[in-house]
Amino acid sequence: MELKPNNGALSGKLVIDLSRVLGGPYCGQILGDHGAEIIKIEPPRGDETRDWGPPFHEDDSAYFIGVNRNKRSMGLDLTKEEGRRVLLRMLGKADVLLENYKPGTMEKWGLGYEEVLKEKFPALIHCRISGFGGDGPWGGYPGYDAIIQAMAGWFSVNGEEGSNPTRLGLAAVDMGTGLYSTIAILLAMAEREKSGEGQYLDMTLYDCAVSLMHPHIPNYNYSGKVPGPTGNAHPNISPYDTFRTKTIDIFIGAGNNRAWGKLCQELDRPDMIDDPRFATNLDRVNNRDDLKMELESALMKINGHEICDSLAKAGLAVGPIHNTQQVVDHPHTHHRGMSVERDWYKMWGSPIKLSRTPGGIRYLPPKFGADTHEILKDFGFELGEIDSLIDTKVLLNERQE
Repeated sequence: MELKPNNGALSGKLVIDLSRVLGGPYCGQILGDHGAEIIKIEPPRGDETRDWGPPFHEDDSAYFIGVNRNKRSMGLDLTKEEGRRVLLRMLGKADVLLENYKPGTMEKWGLGYEEVLKEKFPALIHCRISGFGGDGPWGGYPGYDAIIQAMAGWFSVNGEEGSNPTRLGLAAVDMGTGLYSTIAILLAMAEREKSGEGQYLDMTLYDCAVSLMHPHIPNYNYSGKVPGPTGNAHPNISPYDTFRTKTIDIFIGAGNNRAWGKLCQELDRPDMIDDPRFATNLDRVNNRDDLKMELESALMKINGHEICDSLAKAGLAVGPIHNTQQVVDHPHTHHRGMSVERDWYKMWGSPIKLSRTPGGIRYLPPKFGADTHEILKDFGFELGEIDSLIDTKVLLNERQE
């Protein structure tokens, strides 16, 4: 269902998206939000996240719905030679091929970039997302978000001091890889404007997760000390932590002496400014337990929402701790266009705000194979040819078991 005209920054760009689960689909959704035409090609059983519920809407999980808007869907069996021929015909018009098959799969099918695609489609950008890449000690091994969090050190720095290694409660490796992959595609598109040539983008969950280990890897490299969990506190800044108030828990961040002094004044504790335990950020980090006790002695007498408002108006970084419902309902979420509704669809909006080409929602998340006929007609396939491919189950408009 097309809901609005395409005025996005990537209008006219075509992405063939073979990816499933999270990182690749999130990348495709970002590109689609900003005008790229995203054709989601699903295997016969469909993107497995359609089943990752509850909750569901009309048999598709909320998990799937969250990262698959602004796409059209068709089913295609790439294990069959006829299916690969269909894909090759479509790639003749494509700007980007996005996939997250296990390394070696595309090559096994005769669709490898260096062996086939580069020669056939010299301007094509082929973006592969994998767990660890195709070579090296862990090359070719499967990788899921939590596995990579564990291996890239995230578990070791998450949780309270002394707690067991803990997974981050977001799929931040997958979604971060989706963001990095979007950047990589845009970089390759920009370079292609100069060279006229496409290229292969080797994106891995492992690389992206390691690159996000800030400040823990720099801290280790320059101290030799292995970082551990610090709970909600920051290893390099204090105060930067959760604090109890009379009514709710809040988070306060004061990253420099000026902010620290203003915080003390606003809490009517100017005595802490000259306290030698808290004179510099280094002192405050080394004495963070004493600092937290002193701040909470003042905050526990105050309404949390009221102090958040007054500290924020004073120019300090502070905020109440919200649950998901409070985030969705918050007036600033709505003001920023980060809560959208279209018919049955409820989701976050795009965080990328462009003044002239804002993008938006053109297609709701598609049912499996809903656009198969329409898509292939756009690529010059005859109706009889499409029906024949459906009869032989090369093309699919219903999920297979």
